[in-house]
Amino acid sequence: MARSGTRLAVDRTVPGLIVKIGAYPLHHGGVGAIRSLGRLGVPMYAVTEDRYTPAAVSRYLSGRFVWPTTGREEPERLVAGLLRIGRRIGRPTVLIPTDEEAAVLVAEHAGALAGAFLFPRVTPGLPRRLASKQGLHALCAEHGVPSPAAAFPASYADVEAFARQARFPVVAKNREAFVRRTRPAVAGTTWIGGPGQLLDLARDWGPRPGVILQEYLPREQAEDWIVHACFAPGGAPLALFTGVKVRSWPPHAGMTACAYVVDNPGLAQRTARFAARIGFAGIADLDWRFDRRDGQYKLLDFNPRMGAQFRLFENAAGVDVLRALHLDLTGRAVPGGAQPAGHRFVVENVDLPALLAYRGGRRTPHTPVRATGTELAWFAGDDPLPFLAMLARSVGPGARHLRELRRAGRRARTEAPPTQGEGPK
Repeated sequence: MARSGTRLAVDRTVPGLIVKIGAYPLHHGGVGAIRSLGRLGVPMYAVTEDRYTPAAVSRYLSGRFVWPTTGREEPERLVAGLLRIGRRIGRPTVLIPTDEEAAVLVAEHAGALAGAFLFPRVTPGLPRRLASKQGLHALCAEHGVPSPAAAFPASYADVEAFARQARFPVVAKNREAFVRRTRPAVAGTTWIGGPGQLLDLARDWGPRPGVILQEYLPREQAEDWIVHACFAPGGAPLALFTGVKVRSWPPHAGMTACAYVVDNPGLAQRTARFAARIGFAGIADLDWRFDRRDGQYKLLDFNPRMGAQFRLFENAAGVDVLRALHLDLTGRAVPGGAQPAGHRFVVENVDLPALLAYRGGRRTPHTPVRATGTELAWFAGDDPLPFLAMLARSVGPGARHLRELRRAGRRARTEAPPTQGEGPK
């Protein structure tokens, strides 16, 4: 169901630009952003890997800039590329990062980018700290925000010492933005069942392991909550939404496959207080896990950029986090309104294997019995080509990719233990 917010008084003379660093062409968040502002008449542009990504074929895209990047480029080269794009657009444009690397780049080179682009100004090093697992852990400790216990080994000897005293299972995650693209220690969030498995993995991590080893919060004793927000300078919320994650892919880790809007005023207040204390401005996507063992919400991720499932949330006035950002940066008021509790978001290409993996499991607490409406990540009747492009790229000849997803889902259901999430969500 496509919601429009057509009554919003947006400035249609100010375009938006989707900025991404690295190759991930099947990103429904970018498609959602193009549709969100494009449906209001805002000209939308995007950096794409090629001419045929789902984002590149949206009817709401005014122009694409084919610019494959890896995250290994020098920052000055990336900034120069953005400035060339800015000159081609020819007018001040709202920057919309879809990954941590892009968010860090914009914050740390704000002076060079400010003439051509509009974006929230924050302390230059803050997005890098938030995107860093170690930096976020330190910020949580500094401001009294609960987070899972974690260790940050600096050598193989540190890993050996951790293995001798740790309580398993644990999860390993790449520690820093950019490093996860240039020298990834693990492919993604990795569940580790015991000391032997940890030491085997660590032999490939090099002399300075770029990982965080984090306490595992058992799924049976926890609930996964998501918060999407847009903050004004200083941390005051312009739009703030809460929901529960029902399924993810890979199972119990990674991107959201299905989620619901669920009111949680206490969690919203916790998030707003933390954002104000650290002075964050702009769009954020947070993952919290409620640990029933001690009754605490523990912060797993604070992504200083738009989350891929942000279109789950839109208030009664038609405001989502991206529309709030555009309104604020162009000097417009941001209308308030209640969030539509019970609304559902489904990522079609990954929720099918996720359903197989979660089949027979316990029902996620707080999940509504019936959805009040559904937002699909890919398919939209007014913009069908991104869905078709997604199918063409993800299925392929003989439906090999879909069969692999189904096999992986069956393996996850019968063999793999649950893990905690990271990565584009």
